[in-house]
Amino acid sequence: MNIRNQIDHVKPYNDQETKDKEMILNYLDRYEDLLVRDNETAHFTSSGFVLNEAHDKVLMVYHNIYNSWSWTGGHVDGNPNFLEVAIQEVKEETGVQRVRPIVSEIFTLDILPVIGHVKRGEYVSSHLHINVTYLLEVSEREVLSINESENSNVGWMPLDTFLEEVNEAHMKPVYLKIIHKAKALKLIK
Repeated sequence: MNIRNQIDHVKPYNDQETKDKEMILNYLDRYEDLLVRDNETAHFTSSGFVLNEAHDKVLMVYHNIYNSWSWTGGHVDGNPNFLEVAIQEVKEETGVQRVRPIVSEIFTLDILPVIGHVKRGEYVSSHLHINVTYLLEVSEREVLSINESENSNVGWMPLDTFLEEVNEAHMKPVYLKIIHKAKALKLIK
């Protein structure tokens, strides 16, 4: 399925997703290079909101650049298979081997601001991440490991309290939206 079809098939959960979907479709009309970081205005990323088998814990990494506990995810770097990217990012950032989608379609859409920062010794200007999120599941029995190039910790956190550990205020509503949608669909209690 091409990118436009993937985005077209997303049923927005709330007003934010409705407006972000409209903007994403507009970006797709205006730019041809949204799958690669060469577009310094906006480009696609794919994230995983990873739950344990009981769906009462979330797998988080402590992100070095943002100094915050965060979901897993990254740039799609030309790969239009967003689910594949989300699963690969979970594996790379946490060391787990087996990841399964709870829902195989895009779970949420967000346009996320990225503040200018230094990465690998080079300055990266402020830009937008056109982010697609997948709801994923990993067994707590999986061995976790830190990817020192990206994070300094990885671990399971209780779903009902993990937001207390998140330092990025703008991400808390994003995570809450995922939780509310998953509860509404009876995917979590």
